[in-house]
Amino acid sequence: MSTSELHSATRLFDSIGLGEMDQVQLMNRVDTKFVFTKQKLIELLPVLKEDYFILKVGDNLISRYESLYYDHELVNYDDHHRKRVNRYKIRYRTYIESKITFLEVKHKFKGRTDKRRISVDKIPSKLSDEHYEFIKTINPDFNRLKPSLMNRFSRITLVSKQFDERLTLDIDLSFEWEDNTKLVENIIIAELKQGRSNRTSPFYKLMKNNYIRPLKISKYCVGIIDMYGKENVKYNRFKKKLLQITKLQANAS
Repeated sequence: MSTSELHSATRLFDSIGLGEMDQVQLMNRVDTKFVFTKQKLIELLPVLKEDYFILKVGDNLISRYESLYYDHELVNYDDHHRKRVNRYKIRYRTYIESKITFLEVKHKFKGRTDKRRISVDKIPSKLSDEHYEFIKTINPDFNRLKPSLMNRFSRITLVSKQFDERLTLDIDLSFEWEDNTKLVENIIIAELKQGRSNRTSPFYKLMKNNYIRPLKISKYCVGIIDMYGKENVKYNRFKKKLLQITKLQANAS
């Protein structure tokens, strides 16, 4: 799928700005994720234009993101691998087109995601005492954290015309750590964000009609496996998901 095809598909949508999207922030929500190919995205986008707006930032319908994750001896990764119902992700994220950066803490608890954040100047190479204190207001048991993974991607953000859900479509995902870089090619990670799970959502029904099942997947966990190596981290519970991604990439090539 060419870049021009993707940009043409995004221009089919009515657009909204960041201020309008504030109506559906969903900082406490239920997330449902799906994984499919870029070619499938180009087929699906025209179907979605009747039910969703597209977020426009400046002149951009596709926005770039970069995130630096923090962890302590990969405890947050291990909690995810162990399927703990109470787990965290901690990251700095820059929204490049918006020129804003946040320190974000995502708390997953019994199927719901609660995200809290504070505005910061830029992504730092070291966690400051002030930022560490913010993190400890959310969970006082956190040990001192260190950078663990950088990732970058581009995102299409769709907002329901009923203003009851958001849909993010992440493309061109890459991971970086130390001297290693990996691009996850031809894969879309879609995340439907809702106040409560609603399978009558236009996107959810579209996924079902295309035989695309929900897939619980974490960009952070995939990145840790890629950058640290399968010989250095536990990943048995992710094997089927990694195999599914590999098969999708093979079919897309």
